[in-house]
Amino acid sequence: MNRNNYAIIMAGGIGSRFWPISRTSHPKQFIDILGTGKTLIQQTYERLLKICPKENIFVVTNEIYTDLVKTQIPDMADGQILTEPVMRNTAPCIAYGCFKIESLNPNAAIVIAPSDHLILDEAAFVATIEKSLTAATQHSCLVTLGIKPSRPDTGYGYIQYTDKILNNEFHKVKTFTEKPTLEIAKTFIQSGDFLWNAGIFVWSVKAILASFKKYLPEINDIFDEAKPVYNTDKEKGYIHNAYQQCTNISIDYGIMEKADNVYVIPSEFGWSDLGTWASIYQLAEKDDAGNALIPSDKIITYDSSNNMVSVPEGKLVIIKGLHDFIVVESNNTLMISPRSEEQGVKQIVADVKQKHGTKFI
Repeated sequence: MNRNNYAIIMAGGIGSRFWPISRTSHPKQFIDILGTGKTLIQQTYERLLKICPKENIFVVTNEIYTDLVKTQIPDMADGQILTEPVMRNTAPCIAYGCFKIESLNPNAAIVIAPSDHLILDEAAFVATIEKSLTAATQHSCLVTLGIKPSRPDTGYGYIQYTDKILNNEFHKVKTFTEKPTLEIAKTFIQSGDFLWNAGIFVWSVKAILASFKKYLPEINDIFDEAKPVYNTDKEKGYIHNAYQQCTNISIDYGIMEKADNVYVIPSEFGWSDLGTWASIYQLAEKDDAGNALIPSDKIITYDSSNNMVSVPEGKLVIIKGLHDFIVVESNNTLMISPRSEEQGVKQIVADVKQKHGTKFI
């Protein structure tokens, strides 16, 4: 295993689209949402162990989740858990992790991975990452993984690529598009040169820090000035103070959409960002009427089809005459919503917060 390989797991989100199961105090990355016996962050960590030595894997998360990370990944030393005092999107989080790693190894090649994605074909994932680490190091480019789309999904960002190719597989990126309308998504699929944006990145630490310096100089300066405190007992206090100055900006918008050395590798490894209840429905086992029932032993259905039902263990639930709905109960909250409107869960959470404060959030 290459000792220059490093990984950063981004684990600071609150997973509001999975409310009411995902809560601010215990978000979806720390939940075994598919009933596999392992939480999503545990699966992510174990996957990355096939690419990096365990001491080269770092988690960036909100300070309030420190104990959850320690409990769920007990092998991780305190110095590998990098904490944010406030949420500032992905650019500051990635800058912190990459500057910290550069202070340890200026020849590092880094994988950036969300903590809450599902990957079914881990062998294909590992092979794709290893090729990407090689290409990123050889060509000093920023690599992103693009998923070959199976449908015109409006819940994903899209990457358009050109015919310019590195190492026979890495295509120069032409455009990034955030979640499009259904009509635009259909044209993307028909054109054949668009991929879903998986939000997984690979680069050398030299290449990404050069990009921060060029495209996000203010964030670059904040973490560059922290170099004397990395890996000392002053690091946490300094970084927590510095974080207040960071702009709230994503790595996609801040760097990837602007840089001229971005390449994408078309990938297939059974990926889902598990972003919505619909994605769980697609992956879950279903009965003959297309109902996904979790757990299945205490849910009885009559004349009901294509529902996504998730309720607490031991609770008896009867559903009659219901079609294409999401029914979820957790944490003293019951949500019933049409499956076609599952992108509206974020707004529901905002409304609940306005009416009832944070008690149910």
